[in-house]
Amino acid sequence: MEQRRYSIDDLLRVMERLRDPKHGCPWDLKQDFRSIVPSTLEECYELAEAIEHDDFPHVAEELGDVLFQVIFYSQLGRERELFSFPDVVHTLVDKLLRRHPHVFAGGAIEGVVDARIGVEAVKDSWEQIKQGERNDRRQHGLLDDVPVALPALPRAQKLQKRAARVGFDWPAADPVFDKLAEEVAELRAALAAGDAPGVEEEVGDLLFTCVNLSRQLGVDAETALRRSSAKFERRFRHMEAAADKAATPLSTRTAEQLEALWQQAKGLN
Repeated sequence: MEQRRYSIDDLLRVMERLRDPKHGCPWDLKQDFRSIVPSTLEECYELAEAIEHDDFPHVAEELGDVLFQVIFYSQLGRERELFSFPDVVHTLVDKLLRRHPHVFAGGAIEGVVDARIGVEAVKDSWEQIKQGERNDRRQHGLLDDVPVALPALPRAQKLQKRAARVGFDWPAADPVFDKLAEEVAELRAALAAGDAPGVEEEVGDLLFTCVNLSRQLGVDAETALRRSSAKFERRFRHMEAAADKAATPLSTRTAEQLEALWQQAKGLN
């Protein structure tokens, strides 16, 4: 007999059972909004990793884990009479309809707009609508709703994109290269002066400029760094494997020997 396929209602009921004060899970009962945030972030990164590896069976599993986070927050909201899962769904659908007037005529799910518009026009419309939403929330500053909790690289990129909307931006990539050289020089000066706080500040400025250069070149800084980190990991693992095969640990190798192993690894990938 084929196993019954579970539904979203089943998932909501499972969450209710996990949070049942008498018969629920002790760990789940102990959680609150703040305590599960680290798990939410971890699940999102695990999803991103599965996508980067084209591991689609795992993508499906990780999407379920991310969905569970939404269900968990919704249950907490319902218990405190703040909001419920239907409220989450309603708010999402309402926002999607409102932000896509070029698709949903009259804000109706089945409303059809015959005229087609380009991607840039969609972006302009999207930002105008979002700015209206920020105004409704009394977030009048262009940067007001950029989350502080975002990882540093994507937050820097988002801040720069927002500022660029009002023309506060480099005209092209070339002057950013000059700025990069300027930041390197300032970092060297701070190092030479033994200015530890200055070194930290200049490193931050250098990274911020790198993000700016990435954006100017049409490269997502977070994705680029993740891929470079993965490349480094592959090459370093090759070095470890070669060292193990030769029964000579990396820690015993000279700098020249380590560089030779690194160049060998670079030749492979």
